Amino acid sequence: MPKDNPTNKKKVLMVQGLHEEGKKLLLERDDIEAITIMSADENEILEAAKDAHGVTVRTANITRKIIENSKNLQIVSRHGVGYDSIDVDALNDCGIPLAIAAHSNMISVAEHAMFMLLALSKNVFYYDKFARKADWTARWDIRAWDVANKNILIIGFGRIGSKLVKRALAFDMNVFVYDPYIDASEITKSGAKYVDNYLDILKDMDAVSLHCPKNKETTDMFSEREFNMMKKSSFLINCARGGIVNEKALYNALTSKKILGAGLDVYDDEPSTSSNPLFSLDNILLSPHIAGVTQEATIRMSKQAVQNVLDVFDNKVDPEVIINKNVL
Repeated sequence: MPKDNPTNKKKVLMVQGLHEEGKKLLLERDDIEAITIMSADENEILEAAKDAHGVTVRTANITRKIIENSKNLQIVSRHGVGYDSIDVDALNDCGIPLAIAAHSNMISVAEHAMFMLLALSKNVFYYDKFARKADWTARWDIRAWDVANKNILIIGFGRIGSKLVKRALAFDMNVFVYDPYIDASEITKSGAKYVDNYLDILKDMDAVSLHCPKNKETTDMFSEREFNMMKKSSFLINCARGGIVNEKALYNALTSKKILGAGLDVYDDEPSTSSNPLFSLDNILLSPHIAGVTQEATIRMSKQAVQNVLDVFDNKVDPEVIINKNVL
């Protein structure tokens, strides 16, 4: 049974904090008590969440132990779109919805993927080193490529993948899309070519960009077999989730020149450690899981994460942002 709440206020716990614009939505409400905890430690979250009605969370794990100990809990809201750090099965068992900030960072991630493709194609870091030394001899060691008229395979035609399609088309690329959960007509309507089996076309692709969730189907989706099929001049970009690409196989592919380069924003272990063998290579572009972390996206994420909580309290739930719709 829910605990007594003599003030009739709903308690919202912000795990790892929120941007001020998001907090403002909570502070404007007289019926909300807002509490922040910056720790990602399970026991500290467990204690802070035990009487919370709503939880917003960035990257910390929300475990079954935390969920089952939070007897008042009505909603968990992710500050972002990925939710592999949340025990969805436990939420289902307790009848609690999981919301995501569905529309918050799709533009930012699509831009980051395009930036990585352009940076790799133009070999910006190689030329930057020579320019800083005022050494112009590198001009004739041509290591840059146009992206126009090149083939790119985008895996996943969701909010982010569909935005990347627009940007790749704007650079006059030939865009191919694989997404078995989207009707082919939706993909062709965007100007991209629908792909029934991505393995059949890997040998013709100049770039592959991943924008699918991590699940049983997509774990190790790109491993030794796939890299052996790709062009030696191709690039792989992963701004989705670590584990979709097998890091050991990627290391081998980059060191043996099976592919030309890669761009990673996500990793098997996060936060990543400097001992990762991939970090020693000069044909890989790295960022610390910040593709969706821009000034604008952070504000959008914080506001939507809070709004999702308030909508549950106010019985105005938008099913589109709920992952486990079966509990609604």
